[in-house]
Amino acid sequence: MPDIEVKTVNLLGLPVPYAYAVKAGPWIFLTGHEAFDFEGGIPEAVTGPPGFPLFGRSRSRREGDFILQRMRHILREFGSELSRAVRLDQYYPNPEAVAAYHLARHAEFGDYIPPSTSVVMERCFAAETTISTSLIAVAAEAGHEIRKIHPPGVASAPTSGFVPAVVCDDFVFVAGQMAHNPGQGLDPRAHVPEHSAWAGIEIRKQTEFLIEHKLKPALEAAGSSLDRSVKAQVYLARIEDLPDFIDVWNGHYANIPCALTVVPTKSFATVGGIIEINLLALTNTARREKQLITADVPEMAAFGPCVRAGEFLLPSGLMAIGRAGHIAGKTVSPGFDGLSHAGYVQAAAIYDYADALCRAAGTSMTNVLRAQYFVSDISAFPGIGMAWSSRFGAQPHPFVCVQTPRTMPAPDAALIADFWIYAG
Repeated sequence: MPDIEVKTVNLLGLPVPYAYAVKAGPWIFLTGHEAFDFEGGIPEAVTGPPGFPLFGRSRSRREGDFILQRMRHILREFGSELSRAVRLDQYYPNPEAVAAYHLARHAEFGDYIPPSTSVVMERCFAAETTISTSLIAVAAEAGHEIRKIHPPGVASAPTSGFVPAVVCDDFVFVAGQMAHNPGQGLDPRAHVPEHSAWAGIEIRKQTEFLIEHKLKPALEAAGSSLDRSVKAQVYLARIEDLPDFIDVWNGHYANIPCALTVVPTKSFATVGGIIEINLLALTNTARREKQLITADVPEMAAFGPCVRAGEFLLPSGLMAIGRAGHIAGKTVSPGFDGLSHAGYVQAAAIYDYADALCRAAGTSMTNVLRAQYFVSDISAFPGIGMAWSSRFGAQPHPFVCVQTPRTMPAPDAALIADFWIYAG
């Protein structure tokens, strides 16, 4: 499509066509950025002097500086700035990296930190990196105002300082929310008392609190409502909590089409917090319409619908589950992990499902703007890459890949794939 501009590189000299920046209309996606040079690996500016690696700033601070300075440079090539960002996603294998990254983030962004999600995972794409960052921004040429929303009671943690929600051109971007009061810990209304064994179920209480006291107020303050939700990402510390989470979620969203991705997560900012939710919605006055997209995709392959909101096609997180309820390649993959068999066959099945949704929406997987791969083992990625190349040839791949805790929602699942696709 002529509205899409892609910046790509063969990652580290290999035939992996990584799209490190994609511009679609006014929207700019920088996905999967870690502190390594795209062609040469991790530079000395990040590792520190080889004979004295502790000289200067901490390793994680150097990583944060490297990532954000590169992002600033790329955005300027598109005629934009970090101040035009509307969403950040950050993953860390070590919570000790977060505070250092926040210092780098404040240094680069200044007083405006866009709506953000930060969670701890098992590892980033590169073995030695401690931060993976992805960003969505809007080009200055579009002239869209970024309106910052500070709903009462929906604040950020004092150290992070991000804006809880912003409105930009019909869309509301709500930051990752937890069932806490910033600086004070979990809200008592979202917590089963320590002295009681039968006072409720923790995940249900935290989910209910998040929807009622975080998401709804944020949307209302932004001139939107729960009914206008189009896409949610949910991070769970205990994947066994999934049935209770889904039950509470569906109690609020039973008649609201909203794409839903659920991801296993290692830990969060708040002690005792077991869930974080970020959300994308349309304003009540939006010119864009929300449309439910259906295709011949197995029911168990996703926990929610596929939604089109204007130019964006937003499938729910996809897993390679067939109609009989089993993961693709289940009987063969364990014996051929050296071939990344699970990564290949599961990605291929997921691309089948995503292709079907694209066709139903009148678009194509060649218009993927962001592909988030949440994998149980990073060794699945070579198979994912092979499946991509087999299906799409040299089509640039705007991916981020992070390793989650090993237990996935379905036994033997190797990945959950979350896509943003341009529908024009």
